[in-house]
Parts: sequence; C-alpha cells; structure tokens
Amino acid sequence: MASESLTAQEYIKHHLTNLTLGWHPEEGLTFAHGAEEAAEMGFWALHVDSLFWSVLLGVLFYRYFRGVAEKATAGVPTPAQNFVEWIVDFVNENVRGSFSAKNDMVAPLALTIFAWVFLMNLMDLVPVDLIPWAFGQFMSLFGADTHHVYMRVVPTTDPNITFGMSFVVFFLVLYYSVKMKGVGGFAAELTMHPFGKFGLPANLLLEGINLLSKPLSLSLRLFGNMYAGEMIFILIALMYGHNLVLSLGGGVLQLAWAIFHILIITLQAFIFMVLTIVYLDMAHQTDH
Repeated sequence: MASESLTAQEYIKHHLTNLTLGWHPEEGLTFAHGAEEAAEMGFWALHVDSLFWSVLLGVLFYRYFRGVAEKATAGVPTPAQNFVEWIVDFVNENVRGSFSAKNDMVAPLALTIFAWVFLMNLMDLVPVDLIPWAFGQFMSLFGADTHHVYMRVVPTTDPNITFGMSFVVFFLVLYYSVKMKGVGGFAAELTMHPFGKFGLPANLLLEGINLLSKPLSLSLRLFGNMYAGEMIFILIALMYGHNLVLSLGGGVLQLAWAIFHILIITLQAFIFMVLTIVYLDMAHQTDH
C-alpha cells in the first residue's frame, strides 16, 4: 500500500484495521470497509487475517517439527534435527525447573506455546507494507478498492488471539485445580486463604482477583508489547518517501528496532510459556 495516497493518520488507521467478516445491519454478511463498519458488526465478527495467519503458522510449526521427528536418527543429526532438539531440550529444562507435579501434557503444551507464539510474533519483522500491499494488488484483480483492503499479519497484536490463548490456559488451570483438589478443596482454597475461615469475604475477594488476573496477565502483556512494536514499525514506515534524509533515517531506525525487537519477540514467547507452566504447577499443588 502506498503511503503517499493516504494521510499519516489514515495510513496508521489502515494498518491497525483487521480484515473483518461479519453481519452488517444494512449489507448482511460482508467484509467491513473500515473500522467503523467493523465496529457495527459487533462481537461475533471474525478477524479473518488474524485467524488465517495464526492457523497457517500453527500448521507450519506442526508440519516442520513432525517432519524432523519422522526423519530423526540416532546417528549424526542433521542441522534441522539439532535445531529442534535444542528447542525441545530448552522447553524441557523449563518444565523440569518450574513444574513439580507429573503431567505428560505440560511439556508438549509448553513447546507448542513457545514455538507458536514466537512464530506469530516473528511476523512483526516482515516489512509493514509488504504483505498488505501484495494482498491489495491481488484483491484489485477482482475490482476491490485497495483503500478498503486490510491485512494485519501479526496475530498477537490482536487481543482476540491473545485472550483466546490465555482462556485456554485458564480453563486448564480450572480443570486441574478441581481434578487435583476436588470441588471442595478448590472452593476451600478460594475461601480459606490467606486469613482462615473468619476472613471468608476478604479471602474470596483476594483469591478471586488472583485467579482472574491469570488470563489477563497472559493476554494483555503479550498484546501490549507486540502492539507497541507494530506501532513503532508503522511510525518508522511513515518516514519513507518524503526526502532522502528521512528515508535514510527511517532505514537506520527500522534496522535498529528490528534487531532490538528480536529480543522482545523471543522474550514474550518465553514469558507466556513460563507463566503457563507456573500456573499449571500451582493448579496441581495439593499441600494447602
């Protein structure tokens, strides 16, 4: 998408608008032609771009790891096998260090979370105009107005995606809390700590906030960091095309921010994984 045909405000707004499919009160089932129409579609509208890229990256992760596992050998490993084994060992070390119970599901879940979130975050390093421009050119072949064609390629900048992942972790925490402690034990944990039976209202308030903060902390931390990173890339992209000095400055800033952003991308995937392991470990504890 060429920024010269849009004002700076329109350019930013365009890049922060999802490709939204939903039921419009006047047009029926359709793609939104802007943020206003997307808002009118309400809660049940689908962010098609976020769903597409998250599913695609999940499938790529699955196919790559499965392909390497099927070709794994006890002899001299290939570079791909070395890479996958390094990631698996890294995840296993974190599980062993943070999860004290026994549950064969936790390590595969942690591996999936780390690799999947990392890949979704990694899309932030793709030039902000490249895929939206290519998608706009493709849709123009079908007569679509490129100013109304949207494509956000970083799923973790969409709170629907980050909340969706955090709710899955939250439901697992609830499930294992009840499974390991029983309904009565889980209820007692919420109502009897930390002030004993005489502090029930305060206990329920504090433990309830502590419980509900888990999905919020998981989702909002990831979303906030990735959204801020995306916004910085968009602002840097606005520097191009004005004059040589601004264009060169934008290139230097983009390279510097991309190098620094690699750390943020990896760190956010790691934090989401570690917090998931810790929360599940807390759900398995029965010594209260």
